[in-house]
Amino acid sequence: MDVYVLPGTSFWSLSQLFSIPLRLIIDSNRNTNAQFLSVGQRLRVPGYLTTNYQIRNGDSLWLIAQRNNLPLESLFLVNPNLNPSFLQIGQVIQIPRRVTSRLVNGKQNYDYNTMMNDLWALIAVYPFMRMINIGNTVLGKNIPELLIGNGSKRVHYNAAFHANEWITTPIVMTFLNDYLLALTNQSSIRGLSPFPYYLQAMLSVVPMVNPDGVDLVINGAPENASWRDQVVEWNNGNTDFSNWKANINGVDLNDQFPANWAAERERNPKTPGPRDYGGEAPLTQPEAIALAELTRRRDYARVIAFHTQGEVIYWGFENMEPPESETIVNEFARVSGYLPVKSLESYAGYKDWFIQDWRRPGFTVEMGRGQNPLPLSQFDEIYEEVLGIFLAGLYL
Repeated sequence: MDVYVLPGTSFWSLSQLFSIPLRLIIDSNRNTNAQFLSVGQRLRVPGYLTTNYQIRNGDSLWLIAQRNNLPLESLFLVNPNLNPSFLQIGQVIQIPRRVTSRLVNGKQNYDYNTMMNDLWALIAVYPFMRMINIGNTVLGKNIPELLIGNGSKRVHYNAAFHANEWITTPIVMTFLNDYLLALTNQSSIRGLSPFPYYLQAMLSVVPMVNPDGVDLVINGAPENASWRDQVVEWNNGNTDFSNWKANINGVDLNDQFPANWAAERERNPKTPGPRDYGGEAPLTQPEAIALAELTRRRDYARVIAFHTQGEVIYWGFENMEPPESETIVNEFARVSGYLPVKSLESYAGYKDWFIQDWRRPGFTVEMGRGQNPLPLSQFDEIYEEVLGIFLAGLYL
């Protein structure tokens, strides 16, 4: 919500007036010097939207504030040119409204455009969350990363490496929304207040690693004739892409990382297709390159890749994982009911590479159970199962 500085306005006064933690006010106005605010200057207050209100006969600003349970000053902050002595019937003013419910509706076919629309809506209401483009897909789509928090502990979550595991994206997006809601409303999630996590951790989220593939599964082949003909050919002439895991180049992005890549290639397909082809070399696909470069730049303390399905958590790689990984995965298992599995006869995955190169905790969480793509009827159950993992990833 935009507000406009009045005489005496400060970040602290906005925090008190709107019951928002001061740190969130500061982080929503990163490019503003709090010591040199000028009257009329625009600031952002997170956790609020404004709605239009049309003045009626008998209205006064005091009555409008009382009816809406708002401090009178808040009306002047969002209506900088308002003259309380000259209200006119039919005049439209802005009324601040605290956001108390989700903006994200995850229980739908959740393609790239749906995600981006939700992200822009979240950024508008929660400007302390930053969105950064980490690279582009084969077809040129931006790959967004979200950053929440200021702490020294850097934690990373990602989803939708595999196209037909797209339900992982709305699951992660729903958690993001709930986290932001709890921060601005100073409420709890499963009895835990998230604000200390905001202060101690920086959460990095890439909610859709493989946008081109997700759109292929949900929306069908691209309109471009050459791409359409190519993916249909790789899909054995089938226009049903529900079995498609790869990116639009027919490369499995979670077989693209330099962690025993040659061993994984040896047993997998050698040509592009719906699944398991790891490319001609590690890190050749723009989506995998973008995530690898991001990981090197951020220097994460731990990473969690969310996949489907199996209700298991993989946490080891070639005995290179640190001892703390077992402690962490046991807590993940406790809060989710999922089974910890140290290793699998599988290589070249993102968490494998992270463990190998950083010797820090990395996890692959296989959400839900069934055949991919998992049906939306499982959404609520899966979300409740993994909510504890999202939180534990921050507090451990």
